[in-house]
Amino acid sequence: MKKKEYERIWLLGLVGAILLMISGPIDAGAASAEEYELEIPLGLDEDQFVVPKNNPLTKEKIELGRFLYFDKRMSPNNTVSCSTCHMPALAFTDGQPVSAGIHRQQGGRSAPTSINRGFSKAQFWDGRASTLEEQSVGPLTNPIEHGFPDNGDVVAKLNRIEGYKKLFSKVFGTSTISIQHVGKAIASFQRTLISGNSPFDRFDYDGEEKAISESAKRGKKLFFGKARCNLCHFGTNFSDEKFHNIGIGWGDETVDVGRYHVTHDQKDIAAFKTPTLREISRTGPYMHDGRFVTLKQVVDHYNQGGVKNPFLDNQVIPLNLTEAEKQDLIEMLRSLNGEGWQHATAPLVFPE
Repeated sequence: MKKKEYERIWLLGLVGAILLMISGPIDAGAASAEEYELEIPLGLDEDQFVVPKNNPLTKEKIELGRFLYFDKRMSPNNTVSCSTCHMPALAFTDGQPVSAGIHRQQGGRSAPTSINRGFSKAQFWDGRASTLEEQSVGPLTNPIEHGFPDNGDVVAKLNRIEGYKKLFSKVFGTSTISIQHVGKAIASFQRTLISGNSPFDRFDYDGEEKAISESAKRGKKLFFGKARCNLCHFGTNFSDEKFHNIGIGWGDETVDVGRYHVTHDQKDIAAFKTPTLREISRTGPYMHDGRFVTLKQVVDHYNQGGVKNPFLDNQVIPLNLTEAEKQDLIEMLRSLNGEGWQHATAPLVFPE
């Protein structure tokens, strides 16, 4: 081999190694699959949509993730799937104050919607997962959610199902299933659950005057003005992606310390992540513990300035909204129901 040719090959190898360190390893076989072009509806910022370089979207991977998301065999006794707490008919929530997992055990928090998680980095109410891939497998080994003792048990069960072994091999180019593969597949499916092109978007972006009511138009002015909602619910996904103490649960016998569990920083005591407001009228009950059944109760809570406590966010103050203004604000929130996620339904049959 000539010296120049050798140097060229060496240089290409070095560049490849550097790119691998930057983007993370790409699974063998995944690169050969055709990438899936996700359509971002009106009103959403495509630049804010998070797809890791080491987990590109492909049609096959999304379909594998859909199987895993809805398959109740993703629990030791075949009773719990992701969709147990995130149901399509309820905008990927479960409609309960707090969710019930394996053996009908109840947790302490409400199931947030799976919709628009691709626009978020930190996941869960307390942000303990830094990626959607990590979030996708977290509940599998939670003793009161899916209930597997550890990730090894998850993988072992999937390896006993020949149909899944074939699908994982096709998607990731390996006959060995890993928990990382499981997370990548489920996360890929979740990224297709998008809400946009709402009446609010058509009014705000396309100038479609009749897209929302006069009440909702007044509500928009309140949202960005007197009601101060946009201080935390901003951007096209209506979330600042931060954590705030608004007094929920303060004064109860036991206080869920929220974000503090993760950071152990005193300022994060009882702080929880700002949820998206898209599909908000379909995803009740509200707050991390599901204590509010209606949007009216949520607005009333903010109107009184939350619940006073030593760690209350300084942006939460009394609003002095009238009853008519509250109703206008609620009408604006209802106009955020959109489309882009309704295609996602449970498979009729699963891999065997």
